Amino acid sequence: MARRRQLEPPSPEALKALEEGYAREVPRSGLRMPIADVVGEAAAMSTPLPPEARAEQARDKADADRWREAEKDGRLVTLIPITEIRVAGITRDRLEVDADELNELALSIGDSGLRLPIEVFRSAQDSEGYTLISGYRRLEAFRQLVDLGRVDGDFTRIPAFIREPESEAEVYVAMIEENEIRVGLSQYERGRAAAMAVYDGVFPTLDEAVSTLFRNASKAKRSKIRSFAMIHEELADMLEFATQMNERQCLRLASALRAGLGPKIREALEAVKVGSLDEEWAEMLPFIEEAEGAAPAPGRGGRPKAAKRLETARHTRLAGGISIERESGPRGFAIRFHGPVTPDMVDDCMARIEALLGAPD
Repeated sequence: MARRRQLEPPSPEALKALEEGYAREVPRSGLRMPIADVVGEAAAMSTPLPPEARAEQARDKADADRWREAEKDGRLVTLIPITEIRVAGITRDRLEVDADELNELALSIGDSGLRLPIEVFRSAQDSEGYTLISGYRRLEAFRQLVDLGRVDGDFTRIPAFIREPESEAEVYVAMIEENEIRVGLSQYERGRAAAMAVYDGVFPTLDEAVSTLFRNASKAKRSKIRSFAMIHEELADMLEFATQMNERQCLRLASALRAGLGPKIREALEAVKVGSLDEEWAEMLPFIEEAEGAAPAPGRGGRPKAAKRLETARHTRLAGGISIERESGPRGFAIRFHGPVTPDMVDDCMARIEALLGAPD
């Protein structure tokens, strides 16, 4: 069996010989050991700063942290050239902007500045610019100020929040919620927005579009919006004054469309040139009344409908000189109002009935 060799530390004479040999091989002139640099840097860093400098350094770090957090959360306002913002990237929910209101907004911004930034995002089509989410009227006001040659402010750039939406549906929701809260959409524009969101492929069905875009609305209101969407789907290319129709007119027109009178209404509108909502409504009214089972208005011509036998029962008096009674006949049951009743009162009663019985999902 081989014997292990016992290792012994070098003698002082051997160590001295090694050092002398190393000195002969490596010249000392200009040589600086790396450890010397490390020690020097560590010493410099360990030298304490004055209290004022350390406080300023801490504030700078806190400001940088807040800036990064604001950028991450989308709270950082960026000045963006108005020429780099597209409004056609998504289908806008608003069809009309009142010229007088836009002019007032532009003058207000010109005098006092913009109080609320717009919202934009980068889409796959935005190689060098942005797509508008909300703030259409504010953006148009800036463009109007530029066209007017206002030189007392930089209106070529507009303050904006740059968003990073997770889906296109989130973009539509943000756009509609902003308009609903600030400047309400017309009844027709609500339905059109839902219908166009389906047409653009954002939602697979109209029910899902209405439920998502108007998620904060009551069940009765969402049911009405589905009716308004039907008007857009069947008559969008024929109606000139759709945004001026009130809620009751939209609901009556939707009932006529459900009754299958859409082709007749289109034919009537194609045959005339209307210049106002009253004229347009007058062309559709006979078909709406036909769907409701009422006689045409005097002077509209046509053969009067035969009177149907109605039975009345349960006459109830209410406050303010108003009374109601129940009617029944071939078309079902009805509640008739008597006295100083306004259309708004009837609409409120219908909304309560819808809430009581439940609107279709």
